[in-house]
Amino acid sequence: MASSSRALTRLAGSQLSARAQPQLNAQAAAARVANLTTSSAASRATLSSPIISRIQRNQTISSQFKRTYADSAPSTPPAAPKKRKIRYFRWAWRLTYLSILGSLGYVVYDGFQARHPDDQFVPDPNKKTLVVLGTGWGSVALLKKLDTENYNVVVVSPRNYFLFTPLLPSCTTGQIEHRSIMEPVRQILRAKKAAVKYYEAEATHIDHERKVVKITDNSEIKGTITENEIPYDMLVIGVGAENATFGIPGVREHSCFLKEIRDAQAIRTKIMDCVETAAFKDQAPEEIDRLLHMVVVGGGPTGVEFAGELRDFFDEDIKKLIPDIADRFKVTLVEALPNVLPMFSKQLIDYTESTFKEEHIEIKTKTMVKNVTDKFIEATATTPDGKKETITIPYGLLVWATGNALRPIVKDLMTQIPAQKDSRRGLAVNEYLVVQGTRDIWAVGDCAVAGYAPTAQVASQEGAFLARLFNNMAKTEALEDKIRDLSSSLNLKPGNAAEVAQEIEATERQIRRVKDLQPFHYSHQGSLAYIGSEKAVADIAWLNGNFASGGKMTYLFWRSAYLSMCFSTRNRVLVALDWVKAKVYGRDVSRE
Repeated sequence: MASSSRALTRLAGSQLSARAQPQLNAQAAAARVANLTTSSAASRATLSSPIISRIQRNQTISSQFKRTYADSAPSTPPAAPKKRKIRYFRWAWRLTYLSILGSLGYVVYDGFQARHPDDQFVPDPNKKTLVVLGTGWGSVALLKKLDTENYNVVVVSPRNYFLFTPLLPSCTTGQIEHRSIMEPVRQILRAKKAAVKYYEAEATHIDHERKVVKITDNSEIKGTITENEIPYDMLVIGVGAENATFGIPGVREHSCFLKEIRDAQAIRTKIMDCVETAAFKDQAPEEIDRLLHMVVVGGGPTGVEFAGELRDFFDEDIKKLIPDIADRFKVTLVEALPNVLPMFSKQLIDYTESTFKEEHIEIKTKTMVKNVTDKFIEATATTPDGKKETITIPYGLLVWATGNALRPIVKDLMTQIPAQKDSRRGLAVNEYLVVQGTRDIWAVGDCAVAGYAPTAQVASQEGAFLARLFNNMAKTEALEDKIRDLSSSLNLKPGNAAEVAQEIEATERQIRRVKDLQPFHYSHQGSLAYIGSEKAVADIAWLNGNFASGGKMTYLFWRSAYLSMCFSTRNRVLVALDWVKAKVYGRDVSRE
């Protein structure tokens, strides 16, 4: 009896060790052995039926194992939200550095492509010659989208670069380096499939009857040939406009304009001249006030942005370096119309004026300049009660940022064409931008009168339209030549006449589709302007209406929009680096 009981005990212990030994503690095992030892009668009964006894023991061990596992389970559930949050940040970080690596890779690839362009081929000399005058917004938009393999393209301009003019006010204060917003024309033309000729010269005369353009080399270094003529089959005039002085005495002699890179450089030099002269030893207080009074004439986007940039320059940089005279600095904006930014909504106009008031920028609306001297301007201002009074405004720097005037070559061409005798603001064009009174001359940009405001956005869309028009014209001529060839061979192979006729019919349908080009229609995408203190205003076309916004978030949108509109990846990288540099180290206050 005792031996069988001990055998049973050993059997139960071995089974327990094999099945649940890692999970059971010593106390539970001892309790089970004591329980089996005291029940000798039950054990003898179990020996007579081993299968039933084994099943019962397995159930007992299983239940004890489950209880032991349940007792040792944690009282709190696992922290799943924390793991989910960690997983989210891990993926966000991965996407961030992958985006950075991808952007760097794209920049490197773009630079490699620019340094190692594909080989160009020379177009067929029998093709038509397309001459483009100017390298502004309209001309460059045309060249960018034109299939140059269809024409012999010749570009003539005294400026061998494209200038991103919306950021030109930032160059006057050192916020952006001037080369960051310049794109060399030869770099643009080198990216085309077919070679394009470029001449750095000024077009001085257009003979539309002989179809030639006279060009003159006005550079400082001249060769043996300084004048020449270029024949053309098609001519695009995109020479822009000059600064208008409205015949006011002294404007051209004493004002700084803001249209070209050299204008921005001259303004920067004069700003620092005024500051350093005002800081000169024992300078008279009234002279300091005059020297530090900056006057901007013109309340459009250019004038408003320059005034805002100028205020930022003094508040963020000059005030820290020359605090003795910083409180005497003053900016005045003069506008002949009742308000600034007339192309914006009333809400944004009020916001701009209130922001300028906070920045201590004085706005003089309904004020017309009558005379300009080297130290002050005379103007006629309309008071709120409707009376007019003459005021004198002393200044250290005067920037003239209003009005466009015709260039001499445009005036000369208008005198040759009777249909242009009633036009005053530029070359009148039809709905396809063809100069009225001519057949093979087109005009885009500020030198053309198409019924739209003279802005960069209008000029760019006009240039892109002409590129589509010229591409379609080339396709049409190629298809018409194909039809002539097919028609000439129609009677040579009578057995193939049906197939040739079907091909002619298909080609004619293709010609109709290509010719179906709608007249030019300007699509306004919106207006943007920086108003200082890291604030901007935006009047954006949205669905069937406009979306008006102003403030610091709009300033970020203004920067991103201008960055995306830069001509090339190179320009975007340089402008972004200039912004970072100015934010970290401040603007450069050196004179040159």
